[in-house]
This record gives sequence, structure tokens and C-alpha cells, in this order.
Amino acid sequence: MSRVKIGIIGCLGRMGQALTTAVLDQEDATLVGATEMVGNTSIGQQLKHPNTGELTDIVITTDTDKLIMDADVVLDFTCPTATVNHANIAAQNGTSLVVGTTGLSDDEEASLKIAAEQASIVYASNYSPGVNLLLHLTKIASTVLNDDFDIEIVEMHHRDKIDAPSGTALSIGQAAAEGRGKILNDIMDAGRDGVTGARKAGDIGFASLRGGNVAGDHTISFNANDERIEFTHKAGDRSIFARGAVKAALWVSRKKVGLYDMSDVLGLQT
Repeated sequence: MSRVKIGIIGCLGRMGQALTTAVLDQEDATLVGATEMVGNTSIGQQLKHPNTGELTDIVITTDTDKLIMDADVVLDFTCPTATVNHANIAAQNGTSLVVGTTGLSDDEEASLKIAAEQASIVYASNYSPGVNLLLHLTKIASTVLNDDFDIEIVEMHHRDKIDAPSGTALSIGQAAAEGRGKILNDIMDAGRDGVTGARKAGDIGFASLRGGNVAGDHTISFNANDERIEFTHKAGDRSIFARGAVKAALWVSRKKVGLYDMSDVLGLQT
């Protein structure tokens, strides 16, 4: 089987470097291009392996259009506006896309769905297999445990993360809400401050912590009188997300057009 041609948009950020390492170290994939934002001082230079420092034959550019045309699959962990634009270009070219961008609005997610009518797209807030198992277990637990169990979600990330709650925390909340046949936006409580009154029955609470260089910790807690059930995932390094994204890229390169998530990639069924 020929190697899957993968391109990376935003190759020099924290996640971009992890993705670059994962692609370069994957024997079933070939890195065919890498881009960065206009003004980056590395534009025009050869891309180095982030861990070994070895030079590749890839020259860093700003030309995302060409990258998308040249690749079988593009990895996009950038920002919502850019991701929607990249998805539209991918749709025009029939290029597969793996999206790890978080913080997309409802309208931006709707744009991804439209693009997925012409391209195969995997869209997930977290590409760790362990986190996606956590989502799977969360939905099962929330289906079994009734409203006597209050649901609370706590997440912690590095000090530079700009969105809260994290995309993964929201995905956990979504899985919990779906298990109870609810819409997350209708029962989400992420703004406790001051005298808030008693906890509203049936709500799903969120708490966000920021500090240090934490890659990502997530806990969902089901709390009833005299008993508590918790599921926790702790990420030690971004490489787990990058390896999962490359796994998704290899998988989606063989799929027909449509919008998928990591539960599809991993074959998890609820």
C-alpha cells in the first residue's frame, strides 16, 4: 500500500511540532508540505524534525491552497476562521481533512458539515484514544445513572490556553447530556461565581483550571448521596494527540465523503 501524503497547516506551534514529529515517524505516511502564518521568520526555510533537528526536504511556506491540493489528507489544528476556510478549499479539491481546532461556533461547525458533503473530514476536540474511550464510558454511565447523580466536569490546561471550558471538556459534557437525552446548552453551568444559590438539579457543571505546562487533565464526576463515580484522563504529552490525529488521517484517507469523529476511527459504539 502506498504511503498517505499528509500536509500540516501550522507546523511550528506546540501542536504543529507534535504533528510534524508524528507524521515524520509514521512509516505509512509521507509529509508533503507544511505551512505557517505570514510573517513567521521560518518561512522559506527547510523544516526540521522537531526532536532530532534533522533537515527534511520540506520548505515551510504560507501557501495553504497548494498544500491542500498536493496532500491526500491535511491536518488542521489552527483557529476556527482559518479552519472553515481550509475546509472549503479541501471540499473544492476533494482532499481529506483532520480537524483538531477547538472553539468553533455553531455556524462554523455547520460550515464543516457542508464541506463534508464533498470531502471526508474527521472533526474531534481530542485525538487521544484514551480520551475517546472516556467519552464512550461517559455516555454509558450517564445513560445508566439517573438525575440522583449530579454531573461535574473539571479540566486543567497550560497557562497559555485561550478557550474555556476546553473543547474536550465540552465533548465530555455533550456525551453526558446525550446519555440523558438532553441538549448540553440547556443544562450547562460553567459560570459559578459569588452567591449562586443551590445547585440546579439535572445541570452539568464545569470548572476550568489554568497553570504551568499541563497538556490536559479531564475528570467527570457523577455525585449522588453517599457515593461518587469518577473517570479521569491525564495527558502527559501532546504526542498522544498527534499520534491519534495521524491514525485518523490514515483512516480517513480510505473513506468516502462525510463528517466523522474519533469514535468512528476507533470503532467505538454506544
